[in-house]
Amino acid sequence: MNIVIGSDHGGMNLKSVLVKYLKDKDYEVTDIGPYSFESVDYPSYAVVVSDYVVNKQADFGILCCGTGIGMSIAANKIKGIRAAVVGDTFSAEATRAHNKSNVLCLGERVIGEGLAVKILETWINTEFEGGRHERRIDKISDLEAQDN
Repeated sequence: MNIVIGSDHGGMNLKSVLVKYLKDKDYEVTDIGPYSFESVDYPSYAVVVSDYVVNKQADFGILCCGTGIGMSIAANKIKGIRAAVVGDTFSAEATRAHNKSNVLCLGERVIGEGLAVKILETWINTEFEGGRHERRIDKISDLEAQDN
C-alpha cells in the first residue's frame, strides 16, 4: 500500500511520527513535505497530496496541520477527494466504512501522538462497507460534477 503524507509547519512533528510508524509497518510512504518549520501555506500541501490520491499514485493520503480543519477544507475542494478530520478511533472507522474517505486529516495541536497512531491504524485497516453507503458516495460524486 502506498500512502502520501504532507503537512504544514504546524503539523510537522506529527507527520514525522506517522511517517516513522508507516515505514516501520512496511508501507510505501511518499513524504511531500515540508521539511523545515518555516511557515508554509497548508492549501499547497493539501493539493499535492490530493493529486497523488486522485491520480492513483497513492492509495491514501494523510494531511497534518494544527487542527486538521484547514487541510480538510482545502483537500475537499479537489474532485474525487473525501477528506475527514478525525480525532478518535470510532470516527476513523466510520469515515472509512461509511464515507469511503481517502484522505485522513489530523491536528497536531488537538490529539497526541499515541492517539494519532491508533487513529491512523484504525483508518487504514477499515474497509468501505459499500451497500447503502455506495449510493451516498455516488451522490457526492454527482455534486462534484455539477457546475456551481
